[in-house]
Amino acid sequence: MPTSTVENYLKHLYVQQNHDAQALVPLGRLATVLGVTPGTVTTMIKTLADSGLVFYEPRTGARLTPGGEQLALLVLRRHRLVELLLVRLLGLDWSQVHDEAEELEHAISDRLLDRIDQVLGYPQFDPHGDPIPTASGQIIQRPMLRLSACEAGRQVSIARVDDQDQEFLRFAADSGLTPGAVVHVLAHNNAADAITITVGDGKEHLTLGSAAAGKIFVE
Repeated sequence: MPTSTVENYLKHLYVQQNHDAQALVPLGRLATVLGVTPGTVTTMIKTLADSGLVFYEPRTGARLTPGGEQLALLVLRRHRLVELLLVRLLGLDWSQVHDEAEELEHAISDRLLDRIDQVLGYPQFDPHGDPIPTASGQIIQRPMLRLSACEAGRQVSIARVDDQDQEFLRFAADSGLTPGAVVHVLAHNNAADAITITVGDGKEHLTLGSAAAGKIFVE
């Protein structure tokens, strides 16, 4: 059974390689995400490459092999189901569950995980809108775009919030910017690099900077 450290590397490498179309994830970026030194990342990636879980190209980066991707998806499945369990059944705020799931994802058996999945009704998405992999490693891919890229006059539905920062998640919840919410894009202010929207049936206008709007994915 992989150690929690190995699982963390595989999970974060999967997330990073799915953020863009680059063939390989730079190890410097992975080190920043994991909060360790580049040398530590290089040593671990070499070990994972020797185990057949990662393809590694020196001075370029790394990417999961099919076997590594299957293990990463299992870790993500645990993490996201735990997040949903904590929110839906235990009533934790969605801004708090990420850190809790980081600890619990390494301690849950497959049998317990399947039972959690059943109790929750076989959900497809976690509280933040991230897809939950199935037990067989399948994951839903749906076309989305960033709210910051939406043209004025469009009406869209929030699908995913791509930020685990507690302060931002609390702001998003307070503003109604949660998965499933309907957003009407009123205007773009290029000079201010901002977008003005309304949420749901609300008449109050909300202005977001492009950085904040870029963390919200819609469909």
